[in-house]
Amino acid sequence: MNNFSHKILLALILLSASVTSLAAQIAIIGTGSVANALGPRFAELGHEVIYGSRTPDSDSVKLLLAKTTNNSSAMTQPEAAKMADIIVLAVPWDVAEEVVLSLGDLSGKIIIDPINPRQVDEDGYADYPNSVSNAERIQRLAPTANVVKAFSTISANTMADPSLHDHPITIPIVGNDFQSKEFVMQLCLNLGFEVLDFGPVRFAHIIEGLYLLRRNARLNDDYFEWNYPTRTNN
Repeated sequence: MNNFSHKILLALILLSASVTSLAAQIAIIGTGSVANALGPRFAELGHEVIYGSRTPDSDSVKLLLAKTTNNSSAMTQPEAAKMADIIVLAVPWDVAEEVVLSLGDLSGKIIIDPINPRQVDEDGYADYPNSVSNAERIQRLAPTANVVKAFSTISANTMADPSLHDHPITIPIVGNDFQSKEFVMQLCLNLGFEVLDFGPVRFAHIIEGLYLLRRNARLNDDYFEWNYPTRTNN
């Protein structure tokens, strides 16, 4: 599929984003906890899930496919990225850039980034590993793709089942392309989350910091998930 065709297909997907029955092809790169949480749920919404794995024939990937409905499949990471116009980058933060560079042409694709880069200090607290967010680095590596930071502030258990909590769960997102954010926002809503747009991708480091706060609170046995109640007046 050429770049023009990619843009036409993506435009059709975005224009129809409010239709919950719309079947989009979503490639999830990686088959760890995030893929296990989101993949089956995307499939339940009617999306076709393509898992991108270094070992697509492994037993663990076969188990993941078994619990993912709607014609899900598994293939290599570059093959999965080529097949879909929506890509979830569900890999460890320290290999994310290497993986993106291996995926081939990502022009016009939406890349959903749920990754939280971190370093752990001697006292056990996590902090930023550098001054540039993961989402910004991915956007620089794939300048013709549309990176949207989403799902990074919640645990994999909450991704799989937001009803585990006694309050709504908010997904904060950022990204440079408004239409791409609209698609991701609708996807979040369809999964049962609330969602707020916090602006362009340059603010991704703030969202990544929300994970650091939540993770560090666990050192004091404080467990929580974020909710940002909204209001209709100033």
